[in-house]
Amino acid sequence: MRIARLLACSIIASIAATVFAASTPALAREAVNFRDDYTPGTIVIKHSQRRLYYVVGGGKAIAYPVGVGKAGKSWFGTRYIDGKRLRPAWSPPAEVKRDKPSLPNVIPGGSPANPMGVAALTLSGGEYAIHGTNVPRSVGGYVSYGCIRMHNSDILDLFDRVSYGTRVVVTQ
Repeated sequence: MRIARLLACSIIASIAATVFAASTPALAREAVNFRDDYTPGTIVIKHSQRRLYYVVGGGKAIAYPVGVGKAGKSWFGTRYIDGKRLRPAWSPPAEVKRDKPSLPNVIPGGSPANPMGVAALTLSGGEYAIHGTNVPRSVGGYVSYGCIRMHNSDILDLFDRVSYGTRVVVTQ
């Protein structure tokens, strides 16, 4: 009887996991319908969705999960990619350094402690970037001081798709 009960519980758990998995939205990069009026090649970040869309045209975009600015640290508007860096070094901005004074002044690229991950797309007009992360579980949350965090595999994919001057629009 005990074995039958364990088997029944196992089957129920398996069915529940399958149903739950089928009903949960995908969190990985995926092609999606996208009906906004942006030209192909534009990056659109929808802050409240914690999603980045790379517009490919024809009503389609590639969607990526992202981590975005926490309350009081977010920004909205239009910027342009002004730098592309693989294995970027990171210097904490003054606000981050003030909140976390124990951080070193520079963390070298490739270091496991480097929050920029494997690549960064720097944005015009300030200290912000779209970048990878050394903390993958932070992707999908309100976690940064204004930067956009992506899984390392996703930033590498996006890195190859964009060029200097790519328009980046951040909406609520």
